[in-house]
Amino acid sequence: MTHEWTEDWMESERFGPMRFAIHHQKNEGRATPFVLHLHGGAFTGGSIETGRTVAGLLADAGATVASFDYPVAPGNAFPSALEGAYAALQFVHQASRTLKQCRVYVAGEEAGGNLAAGLALMARDQQTPPLAGQILLSPMLDPCLGTQSIREADAGAAGCKWADGWHCYLGSAEKAAHPYASPLGARRLTGLVPALIVTAQDDPMRDESLRYAERLRACGVTVEDRVLAAPTDWPDALQRTPEVEPRWAPYLRTLFLDFFAKTAAPQKGTGLRIQAA
Repeated sequence: MTHEWTEDWMESERFGPMRFAIHHQKNEGRATPFVLHLHGGAFTGGSIETGRTVAGLLADAGATVASFDYPVAPGNAFPSALEGAYAALQFVHQASRTLKQCRVYVAGEEAGGNLAAGLALMARDQQTPPLAGQILLSPMLDPCLGTQSIREADAGAAGCKWADGWHCYLGSAEKAAHPYASPLGARRLTGLVPALIVTAQDDPMRDESLRYAERLRACGVTVEDRVLAAPTDWPDALQRTPEVEPRWAPYLRTLFLDFFAKTAAPQKGTGLRIQAA
């Protein structure tokens, strides 16, 4: 499928101009889901360019997608990236009202998945802006980096990009206890919007992704979690724009389309886990 990509800037009081890209279907005349998308990059890198694959798949699924360059570490330690993302979310919410697109979502891969989960918590606590759902792809949710899937990837030690990314993002150890920084450790997960959480068999963030899905489900949040079959090279592959579409791309596109349809109206339930071929 084809979609248009245009770039623009948003002026924020604290961070100054924030660059973003809008992805949308050509000749789209009806109201569509509006998604704030946050790229990966282990909190220290990435850009709207490296986020084009995921943002494009969301647009192909029928959404209008605003993909933002948020403040990155080490120059911007927690909570800078989240505060920048929240400013972007408020901007998207206002734009959605102007465009009469009433459903707003947050989505992100890897570090962007952390920020999307943090935004869902923040929006619940602030009671604004209203969200329809959260889409988390291979999200970084646990700074402890002690899961089996992390060990299987030979990751987690000092010098690992995710360990170094967490260190740069948190700045100090006590910030790891903040629920917005480490959503997996949050004590209160009730009242959150429905979540689609996608990981893979060979994803270092697999175990923390599934654990977060379990915790959300136990707190009454509607959750769908999916595990893609290996090999995927997630989360790195999510941040590339390959010449040939990855084999998992059509499946993701379908997941997004179904999730938008299911969250078009409030629903109750706990969802299912499905092993994808």
